[in-house]
Amino acid sequence: MSRTSLNQLEQSDAFIARHIGPSEAEQAAMLAALGYPSRAALIDAIVPPGIRRKDRLPLGEFSDSRSEAAALARLKELAGKNKVLKSLIGQGYYNTLTPGVILRNIFENPAWYTAYTPYQPEISQGRLEAILNFQQMIADLTGMAIANASMLDEGTAAAEAMTLLQRVGKSKSNVFLVATDVLPQTIEVLRTRAAPLDIQIQTFGPENSLQAAQETECFGMLLQYPGANGDVRDYSATVDALHARGALVVAAADLLALCALKAPGEWGADVVVGNSQRFGVPLGFGGPHAGFLATRDEFKRSMPGRLVGVTIDAQGNPAYRLALQTREQHIRREKATSNICTAQVLLAVIASMYAVYHGPQGLRTIADRVQRYTAILALALQQLGYQRSNASFFDTLTINTQHTAELHAAAMAAGFNLRHDAQDSLGVALDETITRAELQSLIDIFASVAGKETLKVEALEADAAKGFDAALARNSAYLQHPTFNRYHAEHEMLRYLRSLADKDLALDRSMIPLGSCTMKLNATSEMIPVTWPEFSSIHPFAPAEQTIGYREMIVQLEDMLCAATGYAAVSLQPNAGSQGEYAGLLIIQAYHRSRGEGHRNICLIPSSAHGTNPASASMVNMQVVVVACDENGNVDLNDLRAKAEKHSANLAAAMVTYPSTHGVFEEGIQELCKIVHEHGGQVYIDGANMNALVGVAAPGQFGGDVSHLNLHKTFCIPHGGGGPGVGPVAVAAHLAKFLPNHLSSGYRHNGAEESGIGAVSAAPFGSASILPISWMYIAMMGAEGLTAATETAMLAANYVARRLSPHYPVLYSGHDGLVAHECILDLRPLQQESGISNEDVAKRLMDYGFHAPTMSFPVPGTLMIEPTESESKAELDRFIDAMIAIRKEIDKVISGEYDRQDNPLKHAPHTALAVTGDEWAHKYSRSEAAYPVASLRKQKYWPPVGRADNVYGDRNLVCGCPPITDYE
Repeated sequence: MSRTSLNQLEQSDAFIARHIGPSEAEQAAMLAALGYPSRAALIDAIVPPGIRRKDRLPLGEFSDSRSEAAALARLKELAGKNKVLKSLIGQGYYNTLTPGVILRNIFENPAWYTAYTPYQPEISQGRLEAILNFQQMIADLTGMAIANASMLDEGTAAAEAMTLLQRVGKSKSNVFLVATDVLPQTIEVLRTRAAPLDIQIQTFGPENSLQAAQETECFGMLLQYPGANGDVRDYSATVDALHARGALVVAAADLLALCALKAPGEWGADVVVGNSQRFGVPLGFGGPHAGFLATRDEFKRSMPGRLVGVTIDAQGNPAYRLALQTREQHIRREKATSNICTAQVLLAVIASMYAVYHGPQGLRTIADRVQRYTAILALALQQLGYQRSNASFFDTLTINTQHTAELHAAAMAAGFNLRHDAQDSLGVALDETITRAELQSLIDIFASVAGKETLKVEALEADAAKGFDAALARNSAYLQHPTFNRYHAEHEMLRYLRSLADKDLALDRSMIPLGSCTMKLNATSEMIPVTWPEFSSIHPFAPAEQTIGYREMIVQLEDMLCAATGYAAVSLQPNAGSQGEYAGLLIIQAYHRSRGEGHRNICLIPSSAHGTNPASASMVNMQVVVVACDENGNVDLNDLRAKAEKHSANLAAAMVTYPSTHGVFEEGIQELCKIVHEHGGQVYIDGANMNALVGVAAPGQFGGDVSHLNLHKTFCIPHGGGGPGVGPVAVAAHLAKFLPNHLSSGYRHNGAEESGIGAVSAAPFGSASILPISWMYIAMMGAEGLTAATETAMLAANYVARRLSPHYPVLYSGHDGLVAHECILDLRPLQQESGISNEDVAKRLMDYGFHAPTMSFPVPGTLMIEPTESESKAELDRFIDAMIAIRKEIDKVISGEYDRQDNPLKHAPHTALAVTGDEWAHKYSRSEAAYPVASLRKQKYWPPVGRADNVYGDRNLVCGCPPITDYE
């Protein structure tokens, strides 16, 4: 009897087999169905030999896979190098207390974090209601008419607001005025966004805002409320002066302060932006956090980002859905005004539920306590002989002192970080976590450094005056809807969160076979470090010596991604794929300028490209020239060559997705890169489909100059219902020095580069706190596991395509009829014959317990399927069986057995309410509606609403909390 080796025993807990769904035996059966003897032989047939990677992924320390326990232990070593102090730095980021019921039941709950963007509203009603709560919360607190479903962060929200004002305003000026007390990182992001659009940023002292409004021709102004140094100013006269001249106003506001301060909408702001982080979302070294943007009702159709509205379903019942221009960049493409195709849904849900949990009275109490503590500290400092530079305040004090170094040292010794302001001043920003004892400790520190006897909190309280004018106090009500006044008992809150989660379909219930979106396993061990205090409780502007472990982990992840892509350098600052695209194009522009070729502004983009590609090109003021695709969906190289030659003198870039948007490895990719390079352009390879490349081919090796990656796709960060995401930008060696800096925080990529582009996100490392997810995934998989994942993803896609091809035409394929990691089913011939559309099939899949594949992208009338490597053969077969069963239902329509209008597909999805109602008017049975396959009788997901009426929703947009009738 053979003896198992020690090495085999040690590898028995390897993570690879837990991430990759099909076992070796199942993979053999799938390969047999395709007619290939091995996975390697299949990949050889799919991937063009000229780009096939020959080397093993050079992952260094992480080349070999690790068990979950071993990877967690290694990451814990890095986390242990961070120092968790209480940061009273402010500058847009605050300590906060995440209620335990929210932490456990949303943040740590796969029902919430593995859900996809709610493009299929019938199976997304829970998170749509939660986002609606967020919108209502923001609208109420800001005093505006309407708010969107969240933004990436405060800095990018301000940049979107700037371009919004330019679009909707009447002024012809290109000047945008910015107060000098706007958060410095926001000003930096604004400058980056403004430069390619020829918008002039002019700054002014906030104390001179009225004068600036009266004397400067501008299209808009940005004001911070309260200011970065803590001042709370009355800007009503300034706003009136701007409006009189045809200009508009953005207010960047603090949500907790708005519980006590007059809302910007009440003093005339046209747009209000900010960050909801301090509503229960951990600091996380800068992200992810849900920014927000609220505006006037008349601007709602120009508002960037997503918006949840109310409609009715097929039975006339209320339903929620994404409304208006939710994917503007896919509709308007190069004419789009924004490339945003995401939101920070998971974080917006947490922030909204923080407001639901506390209610208006609870929030006001928190705000009043923070304000009172700040007033006590202000009085203590005054009596100790310190001077403040801000006359008014809510939670932030800026103190003039000749002892800044000594104060910082004493504060750190006591466990506090204060804000580094200048050589002779510093800042202190209080938050909801400050205790009376900690307040006393702060007073003791300032007294000690001043050489004076300390003062007691209790003795100061009675004389501590409010920090702002009574005219700026909030008197208006907010959060009056029952949602914010009902769930304060934890039992009630727990059940509310469970009721919402039960309405949704996420990866914890079934596979989500979305093409181009890569919904794969988000392993629990990958998620665990996100809540470690060493990662979650670090301020983005904490001293560098306190973030050594974070930075080591970030550098290691950058190296891992370089190994996977074949590029020389990576920046993790972009906090969404759209931001990564935008950064990549800015880098290309900076490169051309460095060579004296700043005139290059033509961007070649295939007609099949993601809509974000032309939208991003528009945002950096490049001129888009569309390149045709041939009948097989490949880029027409003759058309590309002709247009590259025509625009040779001005060619800046070509943007191409690889494998193609059609899910095929195009044979001509190297020729495409060669053509573009011959005419002086740079090749941008969209990394949306990296799940078909890692370990198999590398864009940095076959001709790419720059790519963005989607860590929320290929590298396992979960989609979170539509965010968070991370969109790193990876570049070849000649572009490395142009990667984004973050000068307001003192960060330069690789330490010293002066040539880097400006900040593209508010925090230097974007959504830093979720980077451990991708680090864990790569560390646990190793080189062998990552390559196996890619190969298995392609095996699964081809297995699905081959089994479904007798029932639905597969639109595009490469050599031997093979696809890459996704396949497109063409339902247009069936629709012509039966009247059944791809939407009907998508909705019918809900009755079978599945999320629909991607609808009508990249080709109208189709379904694009990406099964990923994480789904077992049993789950793949269950989906295939559902699709075959639906095809049989379509055949019944064609044969006349089912009525062309009254059939299970046209009326899908079927709710429990409809199926169990007293009346059943359909010509097919209730059983056919609800239980089309026998397995559903054992386990059934019921869509909570019938088919949403999109036309009604756009005509009757209601942006508010669930109707009060829901609570009667």
